[in-house]
Amino acid sequence: MAVALVAEGLSGKPYSGDVYVFRSKRSDRLKLLVFDGSGTVLATKWLEDGSFAWPPVREGTMQVTGRNWRCG
Repeated sequence: MAVALVAEGLSGKPYSGDVYVFRSKRSDRLKLLVFDGSGTVLATKWLEDGSFAWPPVREGTMQVTGRNWRCG
């Protein structure tokens, strides 16, 4: 399902090795989707306290840096 969302909804290439990150509305949960060469990996992270800081969305996507992975 997530692969179809990347391919059809985002016009992305889910088997390219790029990491696709999805967040919850509350910004305290993440799902990461990546193809590692032998299969697709889906990882989930929940924060007990705080939320992730996000850069602005431009043209439907955003660039995420290491700083964004810390809670804000």
